[in-house]
Amino acid sequence: MSSTPIRRILMGVGVFAVVCGVAIAGYIQMGWSVSDAVYMVVITIFGVGYGEVKPIESTQLRSLTIGVIVFGYGAAVYTVGGFIQLLIDGELQNLLRSRKVSQGIASLRGHVIVCGYGRMGSIVAEDLTARGMPFVVIDAGEARVSEAHSDKVLSMIGNATDEDTLREAGIEHARALATLLPDDATNGFICLTARDLNRSLEIISRGESRTAEKRLRRCGADHVVMAASIGAKRATQLLVRPTAASVLASAGSATELSEELSSIGLQMDELKIQNGSLLVGKPVSEIEFRGNRGFLIVAIRHADGETVMNPAGEHPLSVGDTVIVVGHTDDIVELCASHTLSRQKITYRGATY
Repeated sequence: MSSTPIRRILMGVGVFAVVCGVAIAGYIQMGWSVSDAVYMVVITIFGVGYGEVKPIESTQLRSLTIGVIVFGYGAAVYTVGGFIQLLIDGELQNLLRSRKVSQGIASLRGHVIVCGYGRMGSIVAEDLTARGMPFVVIDAGEARVSEAHSDKVLSMIGNATDEDTLREAGIEHARALATLLPDDATNGFICLTARDLNRSLEIISRGESRTAEKRLRRCGADHVVMAASIGAKRATQLLVRPTAASVLASAGSATELSEELSSIGLQMDELKIQNGSLLVGKPVSEIEFRGNRGFLIVAIRHADGETVMNPAGEHPLSVGDTVIVVGHTDDIVELCASHTLSRQKITYRGATY
C-alpha cells in the first residue's frame, strides 16, 4: 500500500535531515569547520555551483560528496513529489474541510452525537436532519465519513470509544448520544466512556444479542434498541394482524403517525411524571380527564427502562415514569394544568405547565 502524501512528505523531510546531518558530520571529521561543512552541503544538494569551499582531492571526500548529491537529491525529489501528490489528490482540501468540520462542531450546543454511519446511523441522521436537530456523526471508516459528507452531514473520523474523540465531538455540551454500531462490546465501551465524560447525557444504544440490554444499561445506556427484536415483532404483527399492521405502516414514521392522528383531532404525546407531581403514587386511572372525552393510555415507561404496554387502571405511577397517551390536544393541555396547578412539575412537549 502506498503511503499517503503527508506521510511521504514527512518521510522525505526526515531522510533529507538525516543526509544533511551525516554529511556535515563527515566534513567536520575530515577537518572542515562547521560553517564550511554546512555551506558545502547546501551548495552541493541544491546545485548552486559557487564552487567548492576546499579542494575535493581525497577519495573519502569525493565519496562523501557523491553520497550527498545522490541521497540529498533523492530525498528532495521524494519530498517534492509528496507535495505534488498532496495537491493532486485533494489532500489539502481534506485538511481545510477537517478544519471547517472542527469549527462547526465547536459551535454546537445541546446537540446529538451519533456513533456509526451504517444502516441505522444513516437513517437516524436523515431523521434528525428532517427535524432540524443539531448533531454530529462519528465513524472510524473513511468511506462512511466521506459518504456522510456527501449527504451534507457534519461528521468526523474517529474511534468513539476514545475520550479525546468524544471531547472533539463536544460531548461536554451534548444533549444525547446514540451508539448504533453492530457490536455490543464496542457499544458498551462507548456507553462507559460517554457516561464518564457527561453524567447528564441521554444515551441510546443499539443491542444485538438477547442478553445485551442489561449489560448495556449497566454500562450507562438509558435506552437500548434491539433492532432484531423490533423487526421480529413487526413480522409477527403482519402475520397475526395484517390489516392493522398495514394501516400503521401506511402512516410511516412516528411523526407521520402523529400527523395522521392530528387530522382527526387526536394527538399522541408523552407526560413525564416529575418529583412533586400530583400524580405520584396515584393509579393510571387518575390521568382520565373529567370531560366529554377521555384518553387512551398506550404505555408507561418506568425510570429503569421497563415498558408496560396497555397498563391496567390500578397500575401505580412513580417519579420518572413517562406515560404515552393518545387524546385530544386541548384535553392534554388541560390535563397538565389540572394535575400540576402551580407546581409546574409535568413536562408536556418540551414545555412545563
